[in-house]
Amino acid sequence: MHEAVTRMLAKYAPKSIDDSVAALREIIQEVALLGLWRAKFFEHAAFYGGTALRILHGLDRFSEDLDFSLLAPNPDFNLAQYTSSLEEELLAFGFNVRVEMVDKVVESAVQSAFLKANTRHELLVIETGEELAGQICAGQILKVKIEVDTDPPPGFTTLTRYLLQPIPFAVRSYSLPDLFAGKMHALLFRKWKNRVKGRDWYDFIWYAANHPDLNLSHLEQRMRQTGHWIGEQALFPGAFTDLLLDAIHRLDVNQARKDVAPFVKDQRLLEIWSEEFFRDVANKVRLS
Repeated sequence: MHEAVTRMLAKYAPKSIDDSVAALREIIQEVALLGLWRAKFFEHAAFYGGTALRILHGLDRFSEDLDFSLLAPNPDFNLAQYTSSLEEELLAFGFNVRVEMVDKVVESAVQSAFLKANTRHELLVIETGEELAGQICAGQILKVKIEVDTDPPPGFTTLTRYLLQPIPFAVRSYSLPDLFAGKMHALLFRKWKNRVKGRDWYDFIWYAANHPDLNLSHLEQRMRQTGHWIGEQALFPGAFTDLLLDAIHRLDVNQARKDVAPFVKDQRLLEIWSEEFFRDVANKVRLS
């Protein structure tokens, strides 16, 4: 195992196969970020979403995807130009990962790719051990989805964060108030078939507890882009509060718990969830 990967793995102390797979996925995510930095990707794009919150700000749940936004709209952007850099970086740390672009079925401004690897093989790379790795089917594939929004809504700011593993490097990210705005847009309007994405609600609690400032203007721009706010009037605090309280009232709390449970180590954190609880959390959001 590569020395840097050994250091990265040490912070996880996995005790089960699920722990090991989650640690593996996150290590691959961080090495992929390094590969993008080397390829100067962050001169054009910023990191956002749940994985940004996890890796850069210490969110206490695992996250699956790598989400990015261009700094300005660019219909000519091509994510495929970074696939070889990603594969080479991961290979340098011992991971046999291929990058596959996603062919669009429906035209959209989001470009997507998957990092794909044989789960059992990569678990052995991080020396999980034959006993645990043997619990994984031989053909099971570990996937990390990469998405880039090539037509981002305006009104956000970015900052540079530094990661020290596997080596020191820099990542451009949305600022926390803008990350919060993006999360609230997802929580309020995400279309996820008939399911509830409990991860959005878990992150909502994290923001309210740790970084409660939300950029209301950027949320408005996101809502205008998706057709959820129209007209000349700006999104005002009372309208936001009404939308949030309505979403809380409609929330299937049990389904939300079920969705987020695999990503949370301490299940006791979910026991307090209720409509009353979320209404109280909503009072802690600070609009700026």
